Amino acid sequence: MQHTILLCGGSGQRLWPLSGVIRSKMFLNLLPAPDGGTESMIGRVCRQLGRAGLGESVLFVTHKDQAALVRRYTGNRYPVIGEPHKRGTFTAAALGVLHLYTTGTAKPEDTVCVAPADMFADDVFFQLFHRFTEVLAASGSELALLGTRPAHPSDQYGYIIPGEEASGGYAKVISFEEKPGRARAEELLQASALWNCGVFAFRPSFMLSQLERMGLPAELAAFTDSYPGLPVLSFDKEIAERSSKAVVLRHEGEWRDLGSWAVLSEELQQPVTGAGGIWGESTDSVIINELNIPLHVIGVPGIVAAASPEGILVAGKHEANAVKEIVQQNAAGPRYGECSWGSYTILDRAASGPERTVTIKLGILEGRELPVISCSNSRKHWIILSGHGEITHNGISTAVHPGDCLAITLAEQHGIKACTAMELIEIRTSDGDDEDSIYT
Repeated sequence: MQHTILLCGGSGQRLWPLSGVIRSKMFLNLLPAPDGGTESMIGRVCRQLGRAGLGESVLFVTHKDQAALVRRYTGNRYPVIGEPHKRGTFTAAALGVLHLYTTGTAKPEDTVCVAPADMFADDVFFQLFHRFTEVLAASGSELALLGTRPAHPSDQYGYIIPGEEASGGYAKVISFEEKPGRARAEELLQASALWNCGVFAFRPSFMLSQLERMGLPAELAAFTDSYPGLPVLSFDKEIAERSSKAVVLRHEGEWRDLGSWAVLSEELQQPVTGAGGIWGESTDSVIINELNIPLHVIGVPGIVAAASPEGILVAGKHEANAVKEIVQQNAAGPRYGECSWGSYTILDRAASGPERTVTIKLGILEGRELPVISCSNSRKHWIILSGHGEITHNGISTAVHPGDCLAITLAEQHGIKACTAMELIEIRTSDGDDEDSIYT
């Protein structure tokens, strides 16, 4: 039997300000959908896996803070497990394999395919997943990869250098090169090297042997307990580049990494998303605006103008990747986040002496609820802006409508269920630095 583990990681810095620590790029609803609307990267991948007949054995591995968000964007159709800490692609893959093995879902001789959840490829790409079991058996290899023919000599992708192709359509992996310079990328293109798609297939028994080699626990509970002390480990470096028995399947169709503004903008349905417009000689410019404030570009070609509660970016498409270093140097707490129940936006932070006030806009999805909690360090005021629902306050439930207000003092229990989609303002006040955490 074959299993697919989808890894949901990344810090979301290259597509700032739309993506970030809380909402990574795979959750951005920007890609054209078959029904004429838009869909997220993770939604597109789920749709394609289902169409390829792979949807029955999918497991998502993500950081624990994003587990509820993954469930929301996948419609609760797949199992999701959360890592206690981000420790790289190898560690996430190992956790997924141990989960499948410990629960009896996967046997040692089964095939496991590990892939990123934000893949962007054609349907033929996913059909190739069905060949992994056959290729591993026929080649006698311990690892099988997917590589795609490069569309151009990119210095942003890793490369696989294959040997001569066997009759089964696969080739032995000779070596790997990670993001070479432009001149070297040209040479690799001439040598028929492939872009590394980050897709790896192997048997669970192989992963167990690698954990033993590395001196790591091969039992799920012990491995999970070891997370705080683990370094960040890459599957490419720890496994693929060390293997002398790896083969690669060649994909001839479409595959892209939508991890930059230059590439992502090519897939948008229209040049303007949100409030605003493009005017004059502004060829090849795009606007993606999540704010309620119009954003206009006049006479500036080849730029991306992106705005969200996290900030505003205006950059040449091919220079926009520099935002990653800028964000790293000017790290600040997130102002926008998404949860299983909806989203929150921090509108303002203010301080008066020891008293600190945070103003937050909450959006609660229809039928979802903000669970009943109590705040030990802060007081709140809720003001209902739109929609209607039911507030629970100290065990008493009350219907609420636009214009209604609620004052919540220290340690009082409070929660809300949205009968329709709701928006409300929360004004949270605390004394000192012990502010209760923003919603997760």
